[in-house]
Order: sequence, then structure tokens, then C-alpha cells
Amino acid sequence: MKISEAAQKVGAPARMLRYYEQQGLIEAARSTNGYRDYSEDQVEHARHVRALVEAGLSTRMIKIVLDIEAPSAQDAGGACTQPLVEELARELRVVENRIVCLEKSRDAVIDYLRRTGHADLLTPA
Repeated sequence: MKISEAAQKVGAPARMLRYYEQQGLIEAARSTNGYRDYSEDQVEHARHVRALVEAGLSTRMIKIVLDIEAPSAQDAGGACTQPLVEELARELRVVENRIVCLEKSRDAVIDYLRRTGHADLLTPA
């Protein structure tokens, strides 16, 4: 599918997909006329990248996460250097702090909806 359709399915502007590709986060095949041609798997991968971006990870950290998630990473146990491990540990602390903040915000919104008589708007967890 063309980039415009892929962008719509991913929920991101086409220029964002081009940026992800430039950063080495996604790939797209090229048609004979040079246009990007995305498969369903590539669109799903782009959705995953977008979710990581929305979670607050930098594109540099997303690249590391994607490399870790790759099937070939299962065999690359020795490739995990001490600096990489330390960077991942720092990033984990940042993500955990973000989760705590989001949980507090969620709880405050839930409490407000309940106190104002709008608990019926809450979706069951």
C-alpha cells in the first residue's frame, strides 16, 4: 500500500513514516516507480514504533528496543555490553517513573468523575 494509506492505518502523518524510515526504525519496499510500498506487516511494525514514541521513548531508545525484540537478538546474548545494560537500566527507571505519574493522573481523573456523579462514564478495567 502507498504511504498515504499506511499513514492513515498507523495514525501518523506520512512525513512521520518517512522520519521513522530515515531513523532506521521501519522499512518500506519500493515499487518500480520508486514509491514506498508498505505490506500489512510493515504497517503493524510502524504501529508498534508509533506506540513506543507515544510512550515517550526516544528514537534512539526505540532502535535499541527493536533490536532486542528482533528474533536474531535471541542468539546475541554476548552483544549486550555494559554501557548498553546501564543505558537500558536508566531508561527503565524513566519509564517506571512515567508509569507512576500516569497512574496518579488516572486515579485523580477517576476520583473526580466519581465525586461529580459521572462514574457511569468509567469503562470497566
